[in-house]
Formats: sequence, C-alpha cells, structure tokens
Amino acid sequence: MSDDEGGGSLYVLSAVLLTPAQFPGILGDDFPEACSLLGVKPTAQGYGLVLGQDEEGARWTVVVDDVSLVAMAIASWDCGMEYDLSPDERSIVVSLAGWPLELSVATPGIPEPHDPEQGADGTGRVPLAPPSGEAWGPVQRRMGADQVAREWADWRERVATDGGAAAAAHPGLARALKEALAYTQSPPPPGRVRSSFAGEGARTLRADGPGWSLVARTDDAAFVLLDEEPGEVLAVPRGGDPGPGLPELAELLAALDRIAVRPA
Repeated sequence: MSDDEGGGSLYVLSAVLLTPAQFPGILGDDFPEACSLLGVKPTAQGYGLVLGQDEEGARWTVVVDDVSLVAMAIASWDCGMEYDLSPDERSIVVSLAGWPLELSVATPGIPEPHDPEQGADGTGRVPLAPPSGEAWGPVQRRMGADQVAREWADWRERVATDGGAAAAAHPGLARALKEALAYTQSPPPPGRVRSSFAGEGARTLRADGPGWSLVARTDDAAFVLLDEEPGEVLAVPRGGDPGPGLPELAELLAALDRIAVRPA
C-alpha cells in the first residue's frame, strides 16, 4: 500500500472497522468518542483502520473512508483467505503514528515494530499506543466486556456451574441497569448500544455508559462490568429481578435491541 501522507509504502498487518455499529471497545464508550480519540469526524458510514509498518519498521495507523474494502479484507482473512488490502490513496483520511491496538505480528525482512518520532505524522500528537493492562479503568472494563462477548459460551457455563449468583443488590449493577433502561427512553450517542447476530434468532448486545459495560444475548442472561469492581463480571440471570423500578431483563434487552445500531 502506498501512503502519500506517510511518505512511502505501508506493509499492512491488520485492519479493523470504525463504524457506529462496529468499533474496538478499547477506543471509547461510543462511536463519537472513538473518532475523537483518533482525531477524525464522526460520519454515518464510518472508517476503516489499516495498521501496518513502513519500510523502516515504524508503526502507522491509516484511517480510510473506504469501509467496504476494509470490511471485505477482514471477512476474507477471517475465512483464512488471502486478500491484498491496498486502499486507493484518495480514500486516506489521515495517517497516524503508532497503533491503538496490540498486534503480535510484524513484517518479515524489515526492522522490528517501533513508533516513529513524535510529530512524524504532522499532528504533533504522541504516537498511538494500546493501553497498559496493569491498571483497571474504563478501557480495561470495555476490553473485558468485549472478551465476554467473544467467549459467551464459556462465561454462560460458568454461571450455570456457579448457580448464577448475580450481585442483584449491588448498587453499581442497579445503576448500570437503570442507565441502560434510560437509553431506551432517550437514545444515547451512536454506538453506545450495539447489536450483532448471535445465531438461532438471537442477538448479542453491547452497551456502555459512565463506569459500566453490559454484554447480553437477547435470549439469555446479561453480564455487567464496573469501573468500581476491578476484574469482576457480574451476572444478571434471565427471569430475575434486575432491581427496584426496572423491568424484567427480557424486556430491557428487547428494548435495547430496538434502539441498537447494527452492522450494515
């Protein structure tokens, strides 16, 4: 891939989508926040993030507006197929130094991945970097929720094995469910509530708010992670009482699914 803004070639290593319905939770609670982190304007169609190295091994993140091309590349790679991701130079919105995500791969034959000097991308910003895993905070909470979504069957089995002891009386959990319910009455920023296909007529829901993240399946239970409970995953069994003044979990999840953004 040739990158005019970066001043040379980029060896593509990975790519992710940055759209209202699909974006790495590591970047923010919602789509506008994720865009703000990267210094781009939120748009209805979103962007693709292309991560790679230049000829000297420096890390670069290239933001492109050709979302379909990036989505096609990701789908091909997920199926084990080769795909030469080479966005047209006219689709490049900005090239940013560093990577916002952790990558365990590198380009053979060039220097090891490293950040270019600050300001090399013309923004004056410190190069992008994945967050530290040593401290618990909003980023780690969202990353944890993303992991629960990916490993739903394992987490669901843990609940079944442990008897599904949900901290229903936990004040933080009650607050999160109340704020999630409020989203159904006053829609939040795009991406705060997302819905994706889960099979068998069900949907996987991801919702985030100040200090909390929720993962659920519309036909099953829900899990909540809180900033105030480092590393803890609180279960909300289906059919239980989420808390005073709140509807049954099934009703809440159905309402969230109705307002959620979905992949095109």
